Amino acid sequence: MGAKQQTTQDRQPSGMSIALSWIQAHKKIVGLGCGLLAILVLATGLAWQGLQEKQVTLIVDGEPKQVDTRQSDVMSLLEEQRVELGEEDWVSVSLDESIRDGDTIEVRHAVEVEVTVDGVTERRVTTADTVQAALREWEIALGTEDRVVPSLQAKVKAEMDVSVVRVKTVLEEIEEVVPHEVVTEQDNNLLKGKERIVQEGQDGLVVKKVKQVWEDGQLVSSEVVEENIKQQPENQVVALGTRNPVAVLSATSPDVQTVTKDGVTFGVKKILENVTLTAYDAGVGSTGKSEEHPNYGITYTGTTVSEGRTAAVDPDVIPLGWWFYIEGFGFRKAEDTGSAIKGNKVDVYVESEAEANAFGRKKGHTVYIIGPNPPDLK
Repeated sequence: MGAKQQTTQDRQPSGMSIALSWIQAHKKIVGLGCGLLAILVLATGLAWQGLQEKQVTLIVDGEPKQVDTRQSDVMSLLEEQRVELGEEDWVSVSLDESIRDGDTIEVRHAVEVEVTVDGVTERRVTTADTVQAALREWEIALGTEDRVVPSLQAKVKAEMDVSVVRVKTVLEEIEEVVPHEVVTEQDNNLLKGKERIVQEGQDGLVVKKVKQVWEDGQLVSSEVVEENIKQQPENQVVALGTRNPVAVLSATSPDVQTVTKDGVTFGVKKILENVTLTAYDAGVGSTGKSEEHPNYGITYTGTTVSEGRTAAVDPDVIPLGWWFYIEGFGFRKAEDTGSAIKGNKVDVYVESEAEANAFGRKKGHTVYIIGPNPPDLK
């Protein structure tokens, strides 16, 4: 039988070898299958997520509403909700952005409004929700005092009118003349109807600080907020005559009345009421003359003074040289004058300065003017 014969069993692989080969081949197949399966699952998940129903808040022109949708992006959602968009309209997010549950999407349609600013009126388009936002969008700057109608917080509506009023406050100093007043005082040395300026008047000057409010170039208000007197006005003083015109008396003037005084009856050419009486003497205090003066005791008419007879008068009232009767003092003769004796005043002569001072001033007396001839004193 010689050499070892190879049997069929020796020529075939063993069972262990076959098992190992099958396991390796199966791993390759399984690995490839898992990768494809993962990709398929991911794609399927994404598609399912896009088709899944979501709830979002859709705000259109300030009106919010809750929307349930299976749309995947914003554009599709707006088309689904029939929200039309123009070129000027505004959307809070990109139109191709994906939608997620709980999202808020806002749409504002552009509107036309009429805007007046700096004297110019024009139509403008905006998607702003308030007037303030619209002005900012149009780059219209506001001053600190400018006024907007309607208010900045007002909601923008189509065809509304928006006015920007330019307001400017100005403080201005102005000088104003204060006219002087005219005051009057009575003067018995002037005839009635006559006037005399005692003091010239002078206008005053006041400086006023005025607050002016201008709107769009027009003055709308003016208010004095401060006032200072720069120069006080001085009144003009005017003397008004109160003395009655004196009728010119003459020796031929008729008597107006016959009276009896101190037992003497005489004719009267004129009666003076409310006469003021004073007294004087011949000395320095009354006449400015001493006893050494050559004209000491000599009256204006050239007579020598005599107590109980001589009196100083206003020649326009009682003619010089005439006699008259003073109620309560008796008869006197108009022989002298005096710078202070004007109108219804009579200065009677007395012998001494002491008597003159003691006499004082006596008001309210009646004087009867008789004439150039003395009354019959028998």
